[in-house]
Amino acid sequence: MLPERLSGALDRAQAQVNQLVLGKPRQVRLAFVSLFSDGHLLIEDLPGLGKTTLAHALASTLGLGFQRVQFTSDLLPADVLGVSVFDPQARRFDFHPGPVFTEVLLADEINRAPPRTQSALLEAMAEHQVTVDGTTHALPDPFFVIATQNPADLSGTYPLPDSQLDRFLLRLGLGYPDQDAERALLAGEDRRALIAQVRPLLTRDDVAAVRRAVAAVHASDALIDYVQALLGRSRRHPGVRVGLSPRAGLALLHGARAHALLEGRGHVLPGDVQALFVAVAAHRLVPEADTGTDEALARSILDAVPVD
Repeated sequence: MLPERLSGALDRAQAQVNQLVLGKPRQVRLAFVSLFSDGHLLIEDLPGLGKTTLAHALASTLGLGFQRVQFTSDLLPADVLGVSVFDPQARRFDFHPGPVFTEVLLADEINRAPPRTQSALLEAMAEHQVTVDGTTHALPDPFFVIATQNPADLSGTYPLPDSQLDRFLLRLGLGYPDQDAERALLAGEDRRALIAQVRPLLTRDDVAAVRRAVAAVHASDALIDYVQALLGRSRRHPGVRVGLSPRAGLALLHGARAHALLEGRGHVLPGDVQALFVAVAAHRLVPEADTGTDEALARSILDAVPVD
């Protein structure tokens, strides 16, 4: 469990982000879960619904460095990772880091970049390092990627391969705000101005401490049996061509531990798994043709597995 000081700061941090991203407490909670699980987050939604606001508000509240990269069809890997430049006086190549060398990276419209540029993030997301010209450079710790996609405008896009989708712990959408939240947005101060006034409520060391506490949250044998049953069901469920891998199961357990900790518990309950299952599983499932959406399949798998 967390010390009382850190637990209180974490509650205030979530409340502060919710004041900036109005009417989306579940999505804010899942963003915190993804970060504290040492995962990455994919937000799939229409423009103008607060994806950038969520990323920037989270980084500012946690006192972490933030960089935003607009992915376009002409973006090169060096534009993300950095480049080695020859210094004629020193007669050597000096590495100039790219925007990936930050703690929170917003990869905006990631599917608009060609596969070569998308793949430049794979090593960074999986290994927390990048290799340029044969030299490996460590990334900051923590390193958290929030990527966005627009599901409605797919012209000129390059769908993310399964290997890259699997690097994202969670996928979620924000959706339109409800009437009260939208009214507050329209009548209130500009979100960018509010984020500029944000006071960091945690530090990099605090984030590391929360991550250690997440890893120590207890998951019983019965809880692991439940997760394993969900994995097994996904592999034989009607309408699913490719089910969930063991890595998806690990992601579900890591996320459930973080969810339990944010709920103030030192042990995982089936409700933690259920709260995350669709966000963890849907983008990893490969459905058969004409079997509905991946989210509907994920929900049907969840409904098909009883809690013993």
